[in-house]
Amino acid sequence: MDREQFRKAGYAAVDRICDYFENLESYDVVPKVQPGDIAKLIGDEVPEKGEPWADIAKDFDRIILPGITHWQHPNFYAYFPANTTFECILADMYVGAVSNPGFNWLCSPACTELESKVTDWVAKLLGLDQSWCNEGMVGAGVIQGSASESVITVCIAARERFLRLHPSTPFSDMVILGTTQTHSLGAKAALILGFEFVAIETRAEDEWALRGEALEKALRELEEKGKKPFILIATLGSTSTGAIDNIAEITAVTAAHPSLFLHIDAAWGGVFLSLPECRDEAFLDAINARAVKGAEEGAICAGGEVHSFCTNLHKSGLVTFDASCLWIRDRTLLTTALDITPPFLRTAQASAGLVTDYRNMSLSLGRRFRSLKIWWTLRSYGVQGFQKHLRRLVELARVFERELVREVEGVELFTNRRFSLVVFRVLPLPPSSPSLEESNALTRALTTLASHDHSLMLTPTTVGGTECVRVAVGSGFTEERHVRGLVGRLQALIGEAREEVGKERVNGTV
Repeated sequence: MDREQFRKAGYAAVDRICDYFENLESYDVVPKVQPGDIAKLIGDEVPEKGEPWADIAKDFDRIILPGITHWQHPNFYAYFPANTTFECILADMYVGAVSNPGFNWLCSPACTELESKVTDWVAKLLGLDQSWCNEGMVGAGVIQGSASESVITVCIAARERFLRLHPSTPFSDMVILGTTQTHSLGAKAALILGFEFVAIETRAEDEWALRGEALEKALRELEEKGKKPFILIATLGSTSTGAIDNIAEITAVTAAHPSLFLHIDAAWGGVFLSLPECRDEAFLDAINARAVKGAEEGAICAGGEVHSFCTNLHKSGLVTFDASCLWIRDRTLLTTALDITPPFLRTAQASAGLVTDYRNMSLSLGRRFRSLKIWWTLRSYGVQGFQKHLRRLVELARVFERELVREVEGVELFTNRRFSLVVFRVLPLPPSSPSLEESNALTRALTTLASHDHSLMLTPTTVGGTECVRVAVGSGFTEERHVRGLVGRLQALIGEAREEVGKERVNGTV
């Protein structure tokens, strides 16, 4: 393809993308395909001769689109959202044009310096204070591929920090600490790094959040077993219920454990810190607080404070996947753990300490130029537009919550709505007793029926032995009519679920 062919194909691609969004609601959310259906259409060998671009482009509609789950669809309520915007789509075209691996400043100064500025912008948007920013070259913001990648990165930094403080500690004694509501990224980081993952039980009466008392008890029990937790992964907006760990109580406990690194996984919930009305709920003051002892001694990263924080703009933050922002208060914790500089990567600018080389804050050497799409999105939307988007999602979830409880008999909210996430379960109707077993059977029947309804997508979860349904409102195309329509559809599906469970009870299978 030459420039003029690209120009023509590019115009056609933009038109096709616009048509896709114009007709988005006409698609099923979940494709009606079976495993292997798409693979059969692709062929087993690279074509011997090049094919005309027109034929290649047609296969997006013929092969790919029929197998796409439409995450931008207004009736996609599963997992957490994966926003995109036209600004991001355009940015990805430009990024593809320059194709920079971005491993150090010299690779492309604009890539490095824009990333530093953009992560500072986002930190300020969320209310994070100056200690998290790149200005001053003490704290640092870096864009990673995912929250999982961010967690593995800070676990390595925390491991090296702990071993510098306690060099004789056997690896077998060191553990990564989280809760039963910590995303699987915690256990996966432990698996990759060869450590045990210890999950602290959380309770319904605490809304499934980690409290200080539970943490203190867990640390005491680990000490009695000779185990050495070197990092605690706290959560701001858990996947199952949106739980927010009590950061204020946690830092009060970790003040007595200065070797324990504290990371906050706010993959989904973090962007809601941009809303002033959500900041108390999300413990922003505790996230920004500095340890008194550390301040007195001039320590950059002391016990009793949050050391790192991560949120994904590619969930509810209007930015196309992937864009996970990680901040750390002491950048040397990353660079000390990850800096390997062979002669061919040395630059005069880095040697003089004048620039940031982001390869020393990431697992990979080469890095995508992710900051451009964030920059363009934030400039296009502004603070007000970003906040308007999130407030709209919160309001839609509030409408869904209200209408669900009001219109559908025998539905119970499992937890209080958290931002744009609603979690509920189905209860048996009187005169049946509301047993956990029957409630789980009804909720399970609902999720099975919903999984066969291609017009919407939901995600089930199980918390404390209770089966629930999650509704995560997040698409930029979802309107009030859609969430009201979802209530009506759920009402019908719950009726079918009751019939199915009733038949199974008669047949003795429940």
